[in-house]
Amino acid sequence: MDLTFSSEDLAFRDEVRAFIAANLSPETRRKVEEGRALDKADVVDWQRTLNTRGWATPSWPASAGGPGWSAVQRYIFMDELYAACAPEPLSFNVSMIGPVLIQYGNDDQKARFLNATANLDVWWAQGFSEPGAGSDLAALSTTAVRDGDHYVVNGQKLWQGMAQRADWMFTLVRTDPTAPKKQGGISFLLVDLKSPGVTIRPIITIDGRHEVNEVFLEDVRVPVSDRIGEENQGWTYAKYLLSNERTGIARIGMTRRVLARVETVLAAADSGWSDAESARFVHEARVIHADLRALEITQLRVLAAQQAGQADPRSSILKIKGVELRQAASELLLRATGPAGYAFVYEGDGEAPSEAASNYFTLRAASIYGGASEVQKNIIASSVLGL
Repeated sequence: MDLTFSSEDLAFRDEVRAFIAANLSPETRRKVEEGRALDKADVVDWQRTLNTRGWATPSWPASAGGPGWSAVQRYIFMDELYAACAPEPLSFNVSMIGPVLIQYGNDDQKARFLNATANLDVWWAQGFSEPGAGSDLAALSTTAVRDGDHYVVNGQKLWQGMAQRADWMFTLVRTDPTAPKKQGGISFLLVDLKSPGVTIRPIITIDGRHEVNEVFLEDVRVPVSDRIGEENQGWTYAKYLLSNERTGIARIGMTRRVLARVETVLAAADSGWSDAESARFVHEARVIHADLRALEITQLRVLAAQQAGQADPRSSILKIKGVELRQAASELLLRATGPAGYAFVYEGDGEAPSEAASNYFTLRAASIYGGASEVQKNIIASSVLGL
């Protein structure tokens, strides 16, 4: 595969680079560079800035309000965001529910939600995992019972990223408990989180941050018109969504940014490392860089072959290897930072781990979200290798 960018691609890269430099606020850039949590306003303001340029939804076709970019342009755009320490477009909106609405939503749902989703007028949360259904997602037990023009939904969802900021949640529910296969009785609903019966409770993670939640649904009435596609076909739509999520989860540019941070730490006059010790860290960083290059080739191949409406099982490769490399880079940064990396600092109203430790702790969960790595290996074995 020819990975040499054309003159048009290079011109596009320069255009993206110039736009980011001219429009990204120094404060937001600093937060991203230092691995600090972004406020809701930081995320919303930046996505709306991108949307004014038509760039908030890089993977969407022009017919749905997106830029209609090629796979190479999408890759360049995301790589430039990471390199410039700019926030990526909110994945719940852009990479998850957006493509599902485009592919499977009806005309009314597209009219109601697509523009609002792109501009972050609506912030979405993902309601998939449950206390007894995480990696085995099809084991979910949240029920939706038809009552006229509504479903009555009861159950609990777990690990909802940023649900405390969200307006709506896309979720999987069981509408046919008697289906021969558990995947066959699942439907895909859109739930207004302001509905009576919805309770959101925070979960504070090991890095001291409030990024995930549990959501309780008690007799929540959801209009049938807020169901995506056909009843009991939600598993098909969920697979498509997860394929898009796993394609973007490699985050090669983000890993490169962590490695660049390692180089900055080692170059500091007060790093405390001898030349031999620094050389060892540099060697480890170069090994990760080499693996990133191989992953980059694989990601471009997957993106180039993607077809609308079809889940690509090769995205599981990107998920597994991308997460492993991000975790390796975060561990390297933590070790290179030395004792200071394990110290706690004051952030906001409380105590939080240092940048290096927070990044390391946060990425421990990356082996699970987007589908546990063990499950992804089974997908690769059966669907890619044909074993």
